[in-house]
Amino acid sequence: MSEAKTNPEVLIGEGAALLTLDSGVAHLQLNRPESANGLDIPTLEALYAALMVCHGDRRVRVVLLTGKGANFCAGGDVHTFASKGSDLREYIRQATLHLQVAITAMVHLDAPVIAAVQGFAAGGGGMGLVCASDIVIAGQSSKYLAGATRVAMAPDAGLSVTLPRLVGARKAAEMLLMNPTMGADEALSLGLINKIVADDQLQDEAMKYARKMAEGAPMALAATKRLLWTGIGLGIDAAMPEEARTVANLCRTKDVTEGLAAVIERRAPQFKGE
Repeated sequence: MSEAKTNPEVLIGEGAALLTLDSGVAHLQLNRPESANGLDIPTLEALYAALMVCHGDRRVRVVLLTGKGANFCAGGDVHTFASKGSDLREYIRQATLHLQVAITAMVHLDAPVIAAVQGFAAGGGGMGLVCASDIVIAGQSSKYLAGATRVAMAPDAGLSVTLPRLVGARKAAEMLLMNPTMGADEALSLGLINKIVADDQLQDEAMKYARKMAEGAPMALAATKRLLWTGIGLGIDAAMPEEARTVANLCRTKDVTEGLAAVIERRAPQFKGE
């Protein structure tokens, strides 16, 4: 059954990254299907601008990241790269900087990011976006490929850190050094993605997932996301005191009071981010 049709508010209606908002869910869609949503500098700038809109809009509780067309994101736009000739080094330097800024924005965004992956998630761009997302819903036929060393480059977008944390050091080394193409079933078994759905149900299922998450307490979701990403860098011994401090701070909010009351009264909570 298809997701019920609504009338989302258009925040960015044209360009390489589109953005709409509906019921707390910001749908951020890469919009270069003719290039498999390959990332060039203008696209990375558009992606970052859309993330900043999400960052500045308190109505955004969850971001759903998708790619228009047959593929989620094929990584860097190799056709653009190939056209640069002797200027390639400088172009890659600038593109990598823009990619790092976008990935950092995703990680530090208060709203959790859910990626819905169809077709290929490849290269530092595609795999980087997958690994920087908080939840990944994937179509059955989706495929994953690191690919950087295949074109004599090294992983970027934080993959050298995020990928080993998700799939383990040995498997990450294999993926980054040997560039195997991984199917959805293996990606699920390794923890790279969270859930597989039928290809023709991907967008509807991912939106349902996002809307369900958007019903949660926004401050608690943001704090939990921050703890998870902070824990990657700090380790468990340093993270536990931070967890305790965060929980104590959250206990001062009205949303905690509302959440406890809703459990006791056996009703759905009405969180307001206060």
